Amino acid sequence: MAVEADWFLIVAILVAFIILAVVGFYVLVKYQHPDDKNEAWFPKLVVWTGFIVAGATVLLLPLDVANNEGYPGCDGYDTRACGGLNMTLFWNIFFWLIPAYMFLLIPFSTFYYEADDGMLMAGSNTAAGRNAKKKSRVWDALKWQFATLVIVVLVFFLTYYFLSDTAIPIQEYQYNGTTSQLFTYETVPIYNISNTSQVLPFQSYQLEPMGRGDRIVLMNNHKFEQMGSVVVQVGLATFFAGLMAFVGWFFFALFGGVGIAAMPLDLIMNFVNRPRHMDAVEFSEAQMSIRERVNELVDIGELLKIEREQKDMASGGGGGGGGFLCFGSKGGGGGSSTRKERKEEKKTLLEFKKAVFMLEKDVADFKNCTANYNTYNPLIPIGSLIVGICAFVISIFWILHIILYVLPPGNPITPFLNNYFQWFDRWFPLFGILSVALFTFYLLLCAVKGCFKFGLRFLFFSIHPMKLNGTYMSSFLFNTGLIMLCSLPVVQFCTTAFADYARYATVRQIFGTQIEYLSFFKYFWVNNVFVYALLAVALLTSLYLGCKPKDTSTNSVALRDRLRSRRG
Repeated sequence: MAVEADWFLIVAILVAFIILAVVGFYVLVKYQHPDDKNEAWFPKLVVWTGFIVAGATVLLLPLDVANNEGYPGCDGYDTRACGGLNMTLFWNIFFWLIPAYMFLLIPFSTFYYEADDGMLMAGSNTAAGRNAKKKSRVWDALKWQFATLVIVVLVFFLTYYFLSDTAIPIQEYQYNGTTSQLFTYETVPIYNISNTSQVLPFQSYQLEPMGRGDRIVLMNNHKFEQMGSVVVQVGLATFFAGLMAFVGWFFFALFGGVGIAAMPLDLIMNFVNRPRHMDAVEFSEAQMSIRERVNELVDIGELLKIEREQKDMASGGGGGGGGFLCFGSKGGGGGSSTRKERKEEKKTLLEFKKAVFMLEKDVADFKNCTANYNTYNPLIPIGSLIVGICAFVISIFWILHIILYVLPPGNPITPFLNNYFQWFDRWFPLFGILSVALFTFYLLLCAVKGCFKFGLRFLFFSIHPMKLNGTYMSSFLFNTGLIMLCSLPVVQFCTTAFADYARYATVRQIFGTQIEYLSFFKYFWVNNVFVYALLAVALLTSLYLGCKPKDTSTNSVALRDRLRSRRG
């Protein structure tokens, strides 16, 4: 018999939702670029709600643990001591929301926003021009969105058709007693099938709690040495969650590993490099250096613009390639370029963007040391130091927990963090739940930090930093998509890492039983391939950042000379 939902859990859900909504709105308002202040309302809505969905996804884990109260009967057959929430329904809702954002809302918002940006650069920065081409922007975004959706649907249904079977390992026992010992017959059976020609749906709450017959079986049985298996097909939502987790793991293992090392270091370095008062000589030298870098980057920008225009004219594109920001793209007039040339163009643009970003950062630091020195809040670097020390502790705990609990074959060396969470549960369960939420959400922040750090150091893709009063919606959408892509791998990883603490949670049965043993995917998850990669990246990044802790700007002079040599 189902139990009513615990009002404490309902209140906790509402409070968590309000906190996520307020934090998301605050970040969006404080970090948005002034150019987007009264623009891009739909992308803003997508970013705001996407942040709520991603945050709620990782917070469902501690809610799931609290709902099941550490008792296996909460899975359905004895819910008298449980929270009463249908966590399977909750998880399925979010399993569908994440791909809906990843493959529908975020791509469409990005295509629409970039199309608007391209037309502004093309000279349509008037009310009449924007209204005249609004339908065109929507149509262009819908075309790209349709193409993306076709590919995603095709991949999903093909993989579901071939890879949706899961072989769940089971321990087989043989009962050595007599059947007459097992059952006490009741006048009215608990579960009665009146029409055997129909297959009735079976619910776990129709089972009785463990009784005398179950105890007899446990005392009189023979355990087979080899494990058996049961092959079943998982549902659509469960398989999609597994597929999204598999794809997301490639990003989370890389960016999460980088972020675990980079997050505390950068926060502590913010304190080390805090603004200090400059004397006249230091002020003059810093001002001269910044002026020279500005002039160099202006020259580089002009050279890039000339090169872009020449390629457009040579290809007959007439500037239809989408402007400077689409440099080296498919429609950018570079059809006669070789692959090597296009690669060089992309590298040049990324180096230019990195140099601009580092210059803007140095200019802000210069102002804090001079013009804004008297108004600069000294608590900011102190707060950064405190948060950095906390982040360092959490990162060390994560690395130790992976080594001591997650990776050892067979039995772990020690439960480590699981003991910490369970100790809290014995005297104040809320602290244990909040601790799980903290450790889980920290991994999402590390993924965003690691993506930016990796892009800034190795220039494989465009960087999307979150800057106060300087973040465009394209960067918001990129980081929201990254958070959502990494949310399911984070949940799966934490379900495995906190297996003792969350052993009776519903999500443990989903990720730890059904998804973990899916065809093809199980070889990566059972053998902890991604976890080894995450740990290796974190350790290598720690060594690398220990040798090179400071981000350096691109050599502007060398970049300018290289552009001039390309022009002949």
